[in-house]
Amino acid sequence: MTIYTSPYPDVAIRDISITEYVFNGIAPEATVLIDGPTGRTVTGAQFVAGVKALAGGLTARGYAPGGCVALMAPNIPEFCTVFHAVAWAGGTVTTVNPTYTAPELRHQLIDAGAELLVTIAPFLDTAKAAVEGTRVREIILIGPDVGETRGLAAFMGQPLARQAPVDLDDHVVCLPYSSGTTGLPKGVMLTHRNLSVNMAQSLALAPLVEREHTVAFLPFFHIYGLQVLMNFYLGSGGTLVTVPRFDLEQFLTLCQQHRTPRMWVVPPVALALAKHPIVDRFDLSALVQVNSAAAPLGAEVADAMGTRLNTAATQGYGMTEASPVTHITPRGKGRAGASGVTIPNTQCRIVDPVTLRDLPTGEDGEIWVKGPQVMKGYLGNPKATAETIVDGWLRTGDIGHFDADGYLFITDRLKELIKVKGFQVAPAELEALLLTHPAIADAAVIGVKDAEAGEVPMAFIVAASAPTLAEVQAFLDPQVSHYKQIKRLEVVDAIPKSASGKILRRLLRDRMAESA
Repeated sequence: MTIYTSPYPDVAIRDISITEYVFNGIAPEATVLIDGPTGRTVTGAQFVAGVKALAGGLTARGYAPGGCVALMAPNIPEFCTVFHAVAWAGGTVTTVNPTYTAPELRHQLIDAGAELLVTIAPFLDTAKAAVEGTRVREIILIGPDVGETRGLAAFMGQPLARQAPVDLDDHVVCLPYSSGTTGLPKGVMLTHRNLSVNMAQSLALAPLVEREHTVAFLPFFHIYGLQVLMNFYLGSGGTLVTVPRFDLEQFLTLCQQHRTPRMWVVPPVALALAKHPIVDRFDLSALVQVNSAAAPLGAEVADAMGTRLNTAATQGYGMTEASPVTHITPRGKGRAGASGVTIPNTQCRIVDPVTLRDLPTGEDGEIWVKGPQVMKGYLGNPKATAETIVDGWLRTGDIGHFDADGYLFITDRLKELIKVKGFQVAPAELEALLLTHPAIADAAVIGVKDAEAGEVPMAFIVAASAPTLAEVQAFLDPQVSHYKQIKRLEVVDAIPKSASGKILRRLLRDRMAESA
């Protein structure tokens, strides 16, 4: 067995909750949160007081400890307050994509067992439709009351002075949803230990400077935004400038205004930074690093971005199931096309996905990871957990190799997931919806390359009277988020399947490669 370890020493594993970790890094007088569009600020003292007061209110109303709260909101300062209030009160937060439709939201609410939903007024109609048939007892709005739906201020209570007692290794504090290596979205059970130790592991290789500002457009509901931006910056005494949605001009304006030394991006944004003409209008001379993650970034794009911005272009690697970071490129030690080196307290293997034998250095195989940041498992799904975690090793579903110096290179994906601008799209979810269309007899979905999004979903359908792409999109619009939408469509005589009925997506991908 060939095991790759970090070139850096292990970090101490502290007995501390994720919110205690964050609180320890906050200076009361410092500005820790800025609402980008309005300039509204929150000091460290205000943030801590808000967390403790909301934690007290949630406890008084019986939502914590032990309860699950769904949080569906864009990147605004209150997202951070709600998340840490639930954690401080000993509850579980299931973070929800704010672009979800009512059916998608309802699925997550039911699966997570959420009893409270926190959202914003523009999503209220979706929220009300989604809670029918779930365990949700109330909807809370971030902002003022709307009709009978109360705002967050009404839920503030007697401040909870100390962290509610939790088993750091067992208590699930965060329940984001991921499709893992395949299938429909599953609840990823992340404990206080998972999150707090991943902060220590990551910051040992990529420390932040106290009072460092960054513009946070990566969504907090996603583990990349939640940890690398929200928790890492708050817990390091930094300042988050939040923006509710990505707009390139607004992003660059705020980066210039706040003299941000680091950008945290995904490949489509890296491409824009490398090529979009608007970038030249802004003074980004404070930049020392732009880091891309969530999906592989080609070396050519990374180099072009770094050269244009006169900064270090780096990559990292991880996944929701690993809290999320497993590999980081230390500042000043980048390597073209590499996703960095293994972080402390972490072991890796490169395994032949067919024979399950370890492969030598330089040879591509499935990346397996082991460490204290690996999830507890998938909620209510022991089968998927057993398939994904084997003897403590997390099977990532990604294909790659290490070079002789310990740098990881991601080359392909074993898993069937489609990554659209870094967001996961499960083919099985779209196929199930397509099959409910009265004209579609059978369907299969794969990801195809796209210059802007990285990949987009393409559907192959069997239909006697085939609907057009526009008709299929109109059918799916009320049921899926925009990034899951089918972008290409082809009518076929039959969907290729194995003897057991499994869709042979490889043959469909080969078909597209031959026609390219």
